[in-house]
Amino acid sequence: MKPAPVGYLRPTSLEEACRALADDPDAKVLAGGQSLVPLLSMRLAAPSTLVDINALPGLDGVEVDEAGVRVGALVRHADLLAHDGAARVQPLLRMALSHVAHAPIRNRGTTVGSLVHADAAAEMPAVLALLGGTVEVVSARGTRTVAGADLVVGPLESSLAHDEVATSAWFPALADGQGVGFAEISRRQGDYALCGVAALVRRAAGRVVEARAAYLAVDETPTVVDLLPALDGDPDGDPDEARLAAAADLALASLSPAGDIHATEQYRAHLARVLTVRVLREADDHARRRGQGGAA
Repeated sequence: MKPAPVGYLRPTSLEEACRALADDPDAKVLAGGQSLVPLLSMRLAAPSTLVDINALPGLDGVEVDEAGVRVGALVRHADLLAHDGAARVQPLLRMALSHVAHAPIRNRGTTVGSLVHADAAAEMPAVLALLGGTVEVVSARGTRTVAGADLVVGPLESSLAHDEVATSAWFPALADGQGVGFAEISRRQGDYALCGVAALVRRAAGRVVEARAAYLAVDETPTVVDLLPALDGDPDGDPDEARLAAAADLALASLSPAGDIHATEQYRAHLARVLTVRVLREADDHARRRGQGGAA
């Protein structure tokens, strides 16, 4: 199919973009277009005007410091994936981005665009929520910061108002003692995940003191679950198989896996269980290596 007729505006300042969105409640921001354009082509979205922000200055940078990584709204997935500084400060970015779609899509699609597209099957909203990151948004009414956990409120529905432009996202750095892991299952590499899980574990004094996981393509929104109650209290400080299985049980109690033509509810639940154990073990190993001065 082809998109319905749609207006097009390419502002050269953020103020101009905000005015355009404020004046037209049916206008839609266009950045990379790798999520929006397919919806237009299938006529699942029919905005009155596309406000193309690609000519706006100052939105195409990646800023890295010891506190975290700030990603401008026009940074492509591929550029962030290749950014060694970002991977050093927060390794989960590279782990997850390597699973985002296919290379041509990563070359054009933007990470911030993926966040505000609010697809529960996308990797980066789950990563942002797990890490406690934020999104900076601007409108004619001013600026505000949206917590990653509050960004996705429903299927393809973000908490942004129609007249707001997301200008950047911030991902906290990996703290001392923390490790991360990521895994997903899809029908083929680059397709939407049938189930994906990101995990963060922190060790201190030889014990696990923080453990949580974020799930994508399971519920209607990314879901973050605190798994420490299942791992805490291990006298040896090592999450054994029984405790990892208990963590998977705890996660599933907080999830509502949905079935579709690609996977039944039972199969998604099975994947969530298997991947929870896998990424917790990976994150714990990562935390150990970092504690021993190994891999960042």
